[in-house]
Amino acid sequence: MGYVAEFFADAKTIIDAIDINIVEKMVDEIVAIRENGGRLFFIGVGGGAGHASHAVNDFRKIAGIESYTPTDNVSELTARINDDGWESAFVNWLKGSRLNAKDGIFVFSVGGGNAEKNVSVNIVSSLQYAKEIGAKVFGVVGRDGGYTAQVADACVVIPPIRSETVTPQAEAFQAVVWHLVVSHPKLQKYEMKWESVK
Repeated sequence: MGYVAEFFADAKTIIDAIDINIVEKMVDEIVAIRENGGRLFFIGVGGGAGHASHAVNDFRKIAGIESYTPTDNVSELTARINDDGWESAFVNWLKGSRLNAKDGIFVFSVGGGNAEKNVSVNIVSSLQYAKEIGAKVFGVVGRDGGYTAQVADACVVIPPIRSETVTPQAEAFQAVVWHLVVSHPKLQKYEMKWESVK
């Protein structure tokens, strides 16, 4: 079997392995955040940062939830990195955004963060702060889910099928899951353009 066939076969295996109950719980928790006037803050680096920016658009425009990501403001982000350091850039941005117990953090990460291995410590610090103040934590992560999966209220772990494709499969399914969530009938508030075109 060639690479293309294997990649798609693995994708089918991943779809069957995703826990639908966790996705439903994620939807219900985000509905509650919206009903309570809370906000969603999306956190990710690399491909996860791209997903975070896209998700902010979708959750604001489709679900009517006030949403933000620190990576959308490159001036503030780079100033914080330069002045305070990469590890604290996200958590200090969350403090400046007045994250509170009505809000939620939504992580897109391949590994989910691991302080012991010094990987995505900025995500770990953000989640530690979120838990301290009682904000909800969500994630779509790969591998074993790392710190995100340990502390999340609802976290979808994309199971690694092959070590060579952990990152592309995890990042591909991050987009699948968040598009599913934002278009869920419980969350979708506004009609999407192409669904309205006859």
